[in-house]
Order: sequence, then structure tokens, then C-alpha cells
Amino acid sequence: MNRTDITFPSGDGSCGAWLYRPEGGPAGPVIVMAHGLGSVKEMRLDAYAERFTAAGYSCLVFDYRHFGASSGEPRQLLDVDRQLQDWAAAIAYARSLDFVDPDRVVLWGTSFGGGHVILTAARDPRVAAAIAQCPFTSGIASSLAAHPWSSSRVFAVALADAVTSALGRREPIRIPAAGPPRSVALMSSADSLGGYLALVPPGFAFGNRVAARVALRIARHSPGRAARDVRCPIFFALCAKDSVAPSRTAARHALRAPDAEVRMYPAGHFDIYVGDDFERTVADQTAFLTRHVPVAA
Repeated sequence: MNRTDITFPSGDGSCGAWLYRPEGGPAGPVIVMAHGLGSVKEMRLDAYAERFTAAGYSCLVFDYRHFGASSGEPRQLLDVDRQLQDWAAAIAYARSLDFVDPDRVVLWGTSFGGGHVILTAARDPRVAAAIAQCPFTSGIASSLAAHPWSSSRVFAVALADAVTSALGRREPIRIPAAGPPRSVALMSSADSLGGYLALVPPGFAFGNRVAARVALRIARHSPGRAARDVRCPIFFALCAKDSVAPSRTAARHALRAPDAEVRMYPAGHFDIYVGDDFERTVADQTAFLTRHVPVAA
């Protein structure tokens, strides 16, 4: 396999990405991949892409605008609509590649990106298959899973960020994406801070900060409702011990998808990226791909 650093246009800027390609062969499928809340591709997405590429799939792994290798100011601005635009732009770019079969594009997203996958697959009937790993499906469910003290403080800072932005302040008020219990952070379960930062490679410069205003949108965001409109085969990898994106709610939405395969793993939200949980999950995902979007059409 080989990996190339590339950029592709999206909206008013560009997304930085890795393009993985297996050696040789005719035009084949591609997996478009992106991460979750405030995360970047270096946080273990390479581990998944390497496995998929070894199985014969090309992979396009991208950062959202305002994060990582992508353009966009201010930095660390998480905007749901802009991220969905980035997904559409990534798919369009992938379909333009001469070694890709444009009718065999697969979507792969995790955590907040898993919710984006559900919405994007529902909107694009040409998508061949999708994988949503520990997906964020309901803002209400995730908010109720957090401690009320933390939620109320996050809401207050988010409101302040939104108001000062409307009044012309250029730099957002940022809060941690992950923090300890009862802290002012978007994710503040007992396993959030350690699990989140464990995904960052040693020596990699990473800012655990996100513009606070997104919390106002997250509370109203329910991408799981779109599962019923996903017509392609979709694999849901759910974590039974998920403290961030409650698996019971995710399972309820997943079972409404017409062609869903749902697997529940005895893992927490951040466990699925590493160790035995990763090995089990990536093997199941590769088997799903082989059944529904085989490398040899």
C-alpha cells in the first residue's frame, strides 16, 4: 500500500487528507473516513485505514475544516453543517479519482462522525455502504448522560460564545472537548479525558479545545433519526458501556435502518479504538465490507 498527503476543495477552503491506495488492480471501491468530536485523523484512523487497505480498499481519510491539516479560521470551530459539507466534498473528490469506481464509495465515521455518516448516507442514495462506529445519534440522550452540573456550565459558556461571536468577537471562547467528571467540557464522563487523550500519538501536537458554541447545536442534533432513510447496507458498531453516545438510543435508531447490521461490543466509547476491542471490531467491519462491497466487483 502507499499513503499520500493530499488536499481537496470544500466550500470556502480545503480539507487535508491521507489517500491510501492498495498496489495495482483495476478501479475499485474507496472508503471515505473521518473522526469525531474535535478529533483529527492522527487519532487512530490510520490503524483502521491500514487494515482496510491491506484488504484491498482505497481509503480517503480527512480532517474537517478548522481542524488538523485542513484550512479554516478560527481554529477548532466545530460547525455541524460545515462538517456535513466536508463529507459531501470528500465523496465528490473520491468519485473523481481514476482508480475509484464511483458507484462503490463506502462511508466510515466514528463517534460524532458516525452521526455524520448516517445523515450523509441518507442524503446520497449512490453510497454503496456505510459504517457507523459508536455513533452519536441523539443530542438529548448524550446530554442526559452527562452530569447536570457539567451540562449547565457548558451551556452557559456556549451561550456566551455565541453571543460574543454575534457581536463581532473573532476568536471563540473554547472549552475542552474532553475533561474530567463535572468539568466544563463537551465530554466529561469518568473515561472521557484519559480515553480521548490516549488516542493522540506520542509527540503529536494536539489541542484539546473546541469553540463552545457548538454545544447549543449538539443538544438539538439527532442524526439517528435519518437511519430509517439509509437505503444502503449499514454496519453499526455499538459500545455497550458507552458513556458519551448511549448505545441503547443508538441501537433503537439503528434497527430502523432497512438494511442494518448491528453489533454490540462489551466496550466503552474510547475502548473500541485500541487493543482487543479494536481487533474484534475492525475484523467485523472488514467482513461486512467483503460481503457488501467486495474488492472484485
